[in-house]
Amino acid sequence: MCAHPVPSLLAVTVLSAVVFGLPSPAKPAPSSQIRFPGRPARSHLEPLKFDTDGTFQISIFEDLHFGENAWQAWGPRQDRRSVKVMERVLDAEPSTHLVVLNGDLITGENTFLENSTHYIDKIVRPMVRRGLPWASTYGNHDNEFNLSTEDILIREQLWPNSRTKKMVLEPDAGVSNYYLPVVGADCDHLDPHRCPPVLLLWFFDSRGGFYFQQKDSNGRRIGQPNWVDSRVVDWFQQTNAKIVAATGRAIPSLAFAHIPTQASLALQKQGVDRHRQPGINDDKPLSRQAQGWCEDGTNDGRCEYGGQDIPFMRSIASTPGLMALFSGHDHGDTWCHKWDGLIPGMTVQGNGVNLCFGQHSGYGGYGTWIRGARQVVLSLTDLDTLTVNTHIRLESGKVVGAVTLNNTYGQDWYPATPNRKTTAPPPRGH
Repeated sequence: MCAHPVPSLLAVTVLSAVVFGLPSPAKPAPSSQIRFPGRPARSHLEPLKFDTDGTFQISIFEDLHFGENAWQAWGPRQDRRSVKVMERVLDAEPSTHLVVLNGDLITGENTFLENSTHYIDKIVRPMVRRGLPWASTYGNHDNEFNLSTEDILIREQLWPNSRTKKMVLEPDAGVSNYYLPVVGADCDHLDPHRCPPVLLLWFFDSRGGFYFQQKDSNGRRIGQPNWVDSRVVDWFQQTNAKIVAATGRAIPSLAFAHIPTQASLALQKQGVDRHRQPGINDDKPLSRQAQGWCEDGTNDGRCEYGGQDIPFMRSIASTPGLMALFSGHDHGDTWCHKWDGLIPGMTVQGNGVNLCFGQHSGYGGYGTWIRGARQVVLSLTDLDTLTVNTHIRLESGKVVGAVTLNNTYGQDWYPATPNRKTTAPPPRGH
């Protein structure tokens, strides 16, 4: 049982009022002059809401991996190229209402203690210029000896329109565990009776990496568990149940976690069809939660998989209205797969939820697959049937992998996704 206090119905309502009740100025026009605010910028946040045409769009950037080899020319150069990817995608997707940064924002093992979180300023610049809100999950590379996700959160919250939060306060349970409600176009605040949320966005910290500023007796970094903590699962289930009780229905929802679960690996082994689940499928086998850990909680290299993500998988597969879970981590995988029924090798049965990867967005990190970002387009009418439209916008401007996640996804035919590669040009004079 989770020791973290679960908010009462009143607490849920009060929390929503804090999030939604403060008006904000009109969205500013893009500006090339961005100044660091230097103080928390958490007030006057406009509620997340559907557009007047009944749509809500999310742009998902993942595995940006800023901060690699800052002492060599290629490191800062690839960070600049990553910013250009974000700029090009957002310019090509002007209907974006929310940006999700889905883990591995920074390559922490390459950063210095004194300024490791300063890369956040570069990462959020494209959103700040456009007045766009964003929300983050943190990945394994965001947890390092010189980089703390607690400090990343503090840095993020210095900037306007950051929606990233920490709602589970248990020690070592991760930082980016929270939810965001989305309301209709005519709502300026959340009222459980007149203006309840029409969509919930759940964010989970799959942790991994290493503990901040900790070493063992041999001077080695101490590994951090790489799965969604069971206490977070308890918080998710209990909080969702209270929201359902307050609103009188299961609200359609999406979830985000950087590291995929064992279910994604089982689906990959079952088969990814290039026309039924279009996307790149180069990371085989994919890397998942609890990889490299033993059932007893040790990670000394003896075990391949410890099964600690089973509680999270059960919660994902048993939550009514949850339409899809979006992950990153495996740069060479970009497909969506419907998890339905009991897959060979699994003990948890799927309920039809879709498990999706995005597109490697940054020029940091491994691989040369063309960069881009998954787009998720929801409409109020489609929510009635728990239907999601999604595609990937590439840095080239092209769209690939456009699919509709509905009852027949996995049976419907789609064009195959081309497997293109891009590389950063060498420095001038080389």
